[in-house]
Amino acid sequence: MSEGGHLVAGELILGEARTAARDRDEAVESLVKAHAGLVYRIAYAALRSPPDAEDAVQETFMRVLRFGGRLAQVENPKTWLARIAWRVAVDRSRRLRGKREVALEETQEAAEAVVSTEAAADDALHGARMGKELEKLIAALPAKLREPLILSTIEEMSPREVGTILGMNEAAVRSRVFRARQILRQKLTGRK
Repeated sequence: MSEGGHLVAGELILGEARTAARDRDEAVESLVKAHAGLVYRIAYAALRSPPDAEDAVQETFMRVLRFGGRLAQVENPKTWLARIAWRVAVDRSRRLRGKREVALEETQEAAEAVVSTEAAADDALHGARMGKELEKLIAALPAKLREPLILSTIEEMSPREVGTILGMNEAAVRSRVFRARQILRQKLTGRK
């Protein structure tokens, strides 16, 4: 092949690479626009800290970028992103457990300090204390019960979506959510 032929072939390859990169960037941008809120809610449900959740969202979409040109192979982008977000958030939670607990305590103290203009101060304080107690009880649940409960109840995901994210079948999700609710109910009512 002549030098000119190599140059033309090189330009064609470079052009194809630019087109592929542009297509990938557009696909990722589309995913971000469509599902950023979901990814944030999942991250926040696991981390309970807005800054940590935002970092987890960024890390989730960085992983999506690294996935690159294989985005077209993803059958259900919402579930796929939710699974990545959950894994990122759980990993981050394990790394930042101490930091997260401090942030949660500060958030709860701030919530207790706020008094609703519509409710009496006693009612607001009681509600804040119950919320704090419930969060502690949820945090104390075993991970195998806590994770499905958070995703299904707080994030309002279907058992199928939760099962896909956590790698279990729908029946197991339903069973674990039921068991988690039983434990919470017993602890809140004072029975063991």
